Amino acid sequence: MPPKIRGMAPNLSSSQNPSNRFTLMVSGEDVLDIEDSEGINVPPQGLPHEKFLLGDLVPIAPVLLLGQLNQPVNPQEIIACLQPIHLHATRDHLILMGQNQIDLTADESASLLKAALPFIEEDFKSSVLYQGQHYWFIPAGPFSSLATHSVDQAFGRNIDWWMPRDSHEEGVAKRWRKLQNEIQMLWHIDPVNEAREIRGLPSINSLWISGIGKLADLHSPQLIQKSQWLYGEHPLLAGLAKHYNIVHSTQINEQALGNAFAWLENPLDAWPMLSQALIEKRLQEILIIDFPHGKKRERIFTAKDLHPKSWAFWKKTNPLTWKEIAQQ
Repeated sequence: MPPKIRGMAPNLSSSQNPSNRFTLMVSGEDVLDIEDSEGINVPPQGLPHEKFLLGDLVPIAPVLLLGQLNQPVNPQEIIACLQPIHLHATRDHLILMGQNQIDLTADESASLLKAALPFIEEDFKSSVLYQGQHYWFIPAGPFSSLATHSVDQAFGRNIDWWMPRDSHEEGVAKRWRKLQNEIQMLWHIDPVNEAREIRGLPSINSLWISGIGKLADLHSPQLIQKSQWLYGEHPLLAGLAKHYNIVHSTQINEQALGNAFAWLENPLDAWPMLSQALIEKRLQEILIIDFPHGKKRERIFTAKDLHPKSWAFWKKTNPLTWKEIAQQ
């Protein structure tokens, strides 16, 4: 048998020259066997890439809010994110559907919030700071101590394990469930859901709270803070860009690849352009950050890494595909 093909492993050391480096982050999945200090299984706080981007306290709500406002956000104010959602009923549990699965329009979102607003503001003891199509923001107030999880983390799963829980203050989660139930009953008979039912769309039958935190708790890595460009569609990137005064774009600018950080929904589409930039020496290296088994991994690829060495040395190898990169 021929010897094992070598050369598939990238370099582990960097040139330390960010102007010639492009960083690409790939979303990670949870490692669910986490125990608290008393040995009880608990949901992890934040997806691996959320913790990497924002720090261990994962203050998602204030960062999202900052990205959608044209004014500063009080760094010491604890903010909560509210999202209208659909809970899909199975035989014995409920599953949270993702925001991209429910086709919620801006008008529907505004109408649902208008109906629920008196209940929300009474219980939160504050006014809504900002309302968008998929996100509403409000000072967390009496719900500040809730332990929550983003829709990105909880969607597609049995929500029993992902529902908000008490942390250091008892009774807060129960108070939230009471408000949530009131809004569920209110929306059950709302004209928005009657119209959606006629169109064959899932009802907006619940409200999700998550991302509770303050901007002062944001601790992004230096790699992001010192980037010149942030690329990607996720709204967290817009907030990070504003906070660190970095240029943000939903699309990669091929003329501005050096010292750039990207978090893309589909890296496969960008890989041909990035690998070609390596070959043409417009980039010296590409740093890929991913999270196998929930642990951060960094791999550096240079032009020579694109063509893995083969025992058949007389044959020219094809450049590594994104599928091959992702499976390493």
